[in-house]
Amino acid sequence: MAEIARDNKQMQKLAEELRLAGKRIAFVPTMGYLHEGHLNLMREGRRRADNLVISIFVNPTQFGPGEDFEKYPRDFERDERLASEVGVDTIFYPDATSMYPPGYQTYVTVEEVSRNLCGRSRPIHFRGVATVCTKLFNIVKPHEAIFGKKDFQQLVVIKRMVKDLNMDLEIVGVNTTREADGLAMSSRNSYLEPEERNSALSLSRGLKIAKELYDRGERDASVIIKAVRDFIAGHEHTDIDYVKICDTETLKDVEKIEGESVVALAVRVGRPRLIDNYVFGEPLDIP
Repeated sequence: MAEIARDNKQMQKLAEELRLAGKRIAFVPTMGYLHEGHLNLMREGRRRADNLVISIFVNPTQFGPGEDFEKYPRDFERDERLASEVGVDTIFYPDATSMYPPGYQTYVTVEEVSRNLCGRSRPIHFRGVATVCTKLFNIVKPHEAIFGKKDFQQLVVIKRMVKDLNMDLEIVGVNTTREADGLAMSSRNSYLEPEERNSALSLSRGLKIAKELYDRGERDASVIIKAVRDFIAGHEHTDIDYVKICDTETLKDVEKIEGESVVALAVRVGRPRLIDNYVFGEPLDIP
């Protein structure tokens, strides 16, 4: 079974000992309630490093008012078993008080790339993500940290932060893991009611429409966006937050697809708010 470190100083001491012994540390930060997508990130970390550390911490600072912090699914015993099965060496499992003690007042803001997409409807989200990742990187001291590309904006924000703050680690992005029917894996998929599942598939199938238009030569972003929006809106239980096409580095909207661009979307399907994306020109295996 994986070793469990609950104390910040304990985790820092363990990480320092590993580094002094010449061991390479890979780190996968999670909020728990693990699924196959998380496990694939861990398998990549296991492949790349001598020691694999994950964190399980539902970070309160990235949830806005009225969001699902209290109801976010949690099952540590299950997470511990799954993590151990894929070869995790250490689970860092802090509580909120140790991460944000009384009087806490320091936050990290990544300015431009956090403003569009999810940043428009979740204005404090990426400040919370950047802050907790900075803290976790300082505690775990990894050589590399591994993130899923499903949360594309999060990956861009973290890469920008690491570059801007001269952090001595590599950020690795891993392709989105999908269910057999194409739905991007997410802990929030557990919120879906049976009758909402088909509507949730409109996200991945909307991306497939975007890819098909692009492959046929369409480069007008507004044409692709309209086709995707119309398709998703035609399904019951869907409420579109955004469908946008952006530059993959700046995350600014593009009118014409010329450089590397991503179509990103966020849709509330019943209770859960789901996200997905596709980088034009890459493979997309969706039925």
